Amino acid sequence: MTRRSCTLYAVGVICSTLLVVGIGLVVSQVFRTFMHNRLKKEIVLVEGSRVFESWKSPPPPVYMEYFFFNMTNENEFLVSGAKPVVKQIGPYTYREYRSKDNVSMVENGEKVSAYNTKTFVFLREKSVGDPTVDNITTVNIPAWAVMNELKGSFWKASMASVMMNSVGSDLFTTRTVDELLWGYEDPLLTRIASLKSVEKVFGLMYKKNGTNNGEFVYHTGEQNYMDYGHVETWKGQRQLDFWTSNQSNSINGSDGSAFHPFLDKNERIYIFSPDLCRSIHMEFEKDVEVKGIPAYRFTPPRSVLASKEENPANEGFCVTPKECLGTGLLKVSPCRKGAPVVASFPHFYLGEEKYVAAIEGMSPKREHHQTYLDLNPTTGVIVRANKRAQINILLSRMSGFPKTRNLNETIFPVMFINETVVIDDASAARVHKLLLIVTLVSNFPLLIVGLGAIMLAIFIILLYRAHKQKTSNEEDTSYSAVSDKEKEDPQNGTYIGLTAKSEPQE
Repeated sequence: MTRRSCTLYAVGVICSTLLVVGIGLVVSQVFRTFMHNRLKKEIVLVEGSRVFESWKSPPPPVYMEYFFFNMTNENEFLVSGAKPVVKQIGPYTYREYRSKDNVSMVENGEKVSAYNTKTFVFLREKSVGDPTVDNITTVNIPAWAVMNELKGSFWKASMASVMMNSVGSDLFTTRTVDELLWGYEDPLLTRIASLKSVEKVFGLMYKKNGTNNGEFVYHTGEQNYMDYGHVETWKGQRQLDFWTSNQSNSINGSDGSAFHPFLDKNERIYIFSPDLCRSIHMEFEKDVEVKGIPAYRFTPPRSVLASKEENPANEGFCVTPKECLGTGLLKVSPCRKGAPVVASFPHFYLGEEKYVAAIEGMSPKREHHQTYLDLNPTTGVIVRANKRAQINILLSRMSGFPKTRNLNETIFPVMFINETVVIDDASAARVHKLLLIVTLVSNFPLLIVGLGAIMLAIFIILLYRAHKQKTSNEEDTSYSAVSDKEKEDPQNGTYIGLTAKSEPQE
């Protein structure tokens, strides 16, 4: 066998082997399955895993922005029932430090318990003003909470009205941003505290700086990667007791800090929010990219805060059949000590138009008021997020309180928050590296197929050259008949020979 034949044979064997093996690996997806299984074992909430430390102390900076609605026509609203006019003031921005404290494995290491501690530090350079100086005129929430609790009894309401007048507690109050957020001693609560045990200090974020909101128990994801980070219990409860149906009281999904890998565009992701006293779901909206990292954007659909008529599953969130608000609102008084607090998206985004029209100064815009999560689908890592929610107070006419006689039922906006996070550069670099490894390993069979295709091309070229060389040799050794005389030689007969050289003439 010639060297050329050996080369052709070797190239053909290598080519066919690479193609068969490569196509077989592509079809069976062995490498892809191996990589996915490896990630599922790495992305678990156990000591030494790839994500455990970053779960306990998230490295990307989180910012909390507070926007207030300053009331500009208080007298007209209270006296003549005019439409309230508000002006948005903010942001007042705080750096939010999060950590999981008292982390411990429970149930033989199948679950992990932790307390979510949050600490806030004011950032003047990211704020519109000084919260200790800037004043906001808004609803006097302690007064409305007291009135709401006593409105069922005319005599108690009348006594509370007299008490409010004696301490100068009006339906609206003017306080600094710092007081509204972190607390001030309210004169009405102070007077009531002398009669019964109540907190004298009120603040929207009172006792929420440097504190936690109770013990969480999470699934580690070892048994099932789809359960990674899901809340098993909160404050020892598997079910809430605020609402009127089991579905509404269910604790579903994660706490918003961890999501399982290999997300699908068609799935719903669930988040349990202690601030909203309920679980909400989010759905895929579009593909995005953050710092070169591909991500799926998930956002709450309108149905999350839809009315019971629009979404019958939400009927369980009605405090009573008569206290069931329209689309875009959630009355959270059951978990706010009876205060008439109503949650919504900022500027009543995704809510009914009547709530927007009732307040001059509302202008809902998707880009400014939408809540969303951008998650890398392979790892489940949060690459960008904006959590936005608005606190409102339900104002209405109440018997026994003459100051409310000119009021129509109004959902009055007090403040909205924007909690933002974008993955930091160091974490983004780690995600890029991990995605590169996943891509290379998962697509290794394609590299084999590609190499086999290259070898096939070489094999075809070698075959073509060998065929061409053989044809050329056959042409160089072509045959022709001898001279006519020799052809007719009776002794030699007619024969075919190589063309003879012409004899030189003498």
